[in-house]
Amino acid sequence: MRSLLSRIGTLGIYGVALLLLAVGRLVSIDFLTVSNMLTVLNGVALLGIVASGMAFVTYSGHMADLSLPAIMAFSGIITVASLPLGLGLALLCGIAAGMSVGGLNGFVVGRFRANPILWTLAVAFFMEGFMRFTWSNNQVYPDITPGSAGHAFIGIFRSDIGPLPLIIVVMLLMLGIGQLIMTQTRFGRESRYIGSSRAAAETSGIHVPRVVMMNFLVAAFAASVAGIFITSMNKLGVFYLGQGYEFQAVTAVVIGGVMLSGGRGNMLGVLGGVLVIGLLTNIMTFMAITSFRQNIVTGIVFIVVVGLQQYRLRVGGRSDQ
Repeated sequence: MRSLLSRIGTLGIYGVALLLLAVGRLVSIDFLTVSNMLTVLNGVALLGIVASGMAFVTYSGHMADLSLPAIMAFSGIITVASLPLGLGLALLCGIAAGMSVGGLNGFVVGRFRANPILWTLAVAFFMEGFMRFTWSNNQVYPDITPGSAGHAFIGIFRSDIGPLPLIIVVMLLMLGIGQLIMTQTRFGRESRYIGSSRAAAETSGIHVPRVVMMNFLVAAFAASVAGIFITSMNKLGVFYLGQGYEFQAVTAVVIGGVMLSGGRGNMLGVLGGVLVIGLLTNIMTFMAITSFRQNIVTGIVFIVVVGLQQYRLRVGGRSDQ
């Protein structure tokens, strides 16, 4: 039954995507062109990467990790600062820096059962202050001399694999691997059990703190990869890069069918949620709707979906209240 409901939910979000494709075609004859569809994918690729990690936190019953934008910025700054060591080592340093924050989040939330929203919000504020203090509120620029590691670094965002930009390929790979992990591994099953009922998971012998930490590490890894891309795109590292992606990622995850209460959903649905946000944003751009009004529409969609989720939980005899 759970599998059937999951399939119905996934089909539903792709039904919405098809409806948006039809609406977009009515709005503009250029909407369904290959170049515009690539623009849509390119525009949501960063979001998809962040959402691939956020989904694990939500799936395990911890709603959201609000420190992911700070992790994105921190991994980007550390990568740029480490470029004199070489590109490969700099990328490893950036990812390790981001995952260290994720490990701290997972340890505190998993071991001490801290409120994940309050804790990760506090970490986000701390990390922003730490970065502003350490780098004196300044932007960190790579050396982009031709042939240097910095020059190679800024080319990461602009690289292609065949006909597709590298960032789109990375997004699809992370969502695909995430789907396999979530549905075909012991870690994925244990995350689902914890999201459904932490008490029952503990009774069944699952080492809950370890699994919770792993979920936050996965989220931090995804945010670190996204941080490297967004830093490469902007050609600089700074504390504010990544701001806003936590809300967008949660929106994509929830629209894609992952329940905020945990234990339900899959990465195919998350991909659908990412595509719906991208298509909706693209349609509003064609309609010359300003960005702040686009945020209003996205917020309304999020509120409606969360309301429907809560209604389903109450009808099913399960509620977070």
